[in-house]
Amino acid sequence: MGRGRVELKRIENKINRQVTFSKRRNGLLKKAYELSVLCDAEVALIIFSSRGKLYEFGSAGIGRTLERYQRCCFTPQDNSVERDTQNWYQEVNKLKAKYEALQRTQRHLLGEDLGPLSVKELQNLEKQLEGALATARQRKTQIMIEQMEDLRRKERQLGDLNKQLKIKLEAEGQSLKTIQGLWNSGATAGSSNFLMHPNHPNPMDCDPEPILQIGYHHYVQAESSSVPRTTMAAETNFIQGWVL
Repeated sequence: MGRGRVELKRIENKINRQVTFSKRRNGLLKKAYELSVLCDAEVALIIFSSRGKLYEFGSAGIGRTLERYQRCCFTPQDNSVERDTQNWYQEVNKLKAKYEALQRTQRHLLGEDLGPLSVKELQNLEKQLEGALATARQRKTQIMIEQMEDLRRKERQLGDLNKQLKIKLEAEGQSLKTIQGLWNSGATAGSSNFLMHPNHPNPMDCDPEPILQIGYHHYVQAESSSVPRTTMAAETNFIQGWVL
């Protein structure tokens, strides 16, 4: 039983679409190869997937086949377009060669791929490296000098600021000494006035503080005239006994 006909429309399922693309792409590339071998034909095949990935096949090279295609398809009135296209191809080839030469020079400067170079080329490379080294050293020296000048300028600014702070501190110290002198002179004058004032009592004339005395012997004698002798004797014996 044969396979049914597949309806030609976009496959909605993403996985099925990718599987179908892979199978048919491989089949198409295989058919193109077989056609070129069996029939001795120049075949070029270019495929771009939905994700932008390129698949190509050229029995004689894609670029050669495209040039041949352009020569066959353009009419004589399109000579200007063909000429512009050729110019663009030449420009691309020149830029490609220049890019490869720059890459090769960079490798030489890094000390790589020096085998094919001759003695003269090695001498030229040595001169280039010495010149680059001298330029780098000169630039390094210039940067160091600029940094030193910047540090000196900052040092001068800090020195000026230090001087200003020192002057300010000395001025504040003088003001403090002046205030302290005025305070001491005022205190001395007040003490002199306090001592020399006629109405002010002499501090040495103050009554001494009472003296602590244990017992009431003198007190009892002072009041013996008004208290009976028997009572006074009893109290005296009691107090002496308590003191002892």
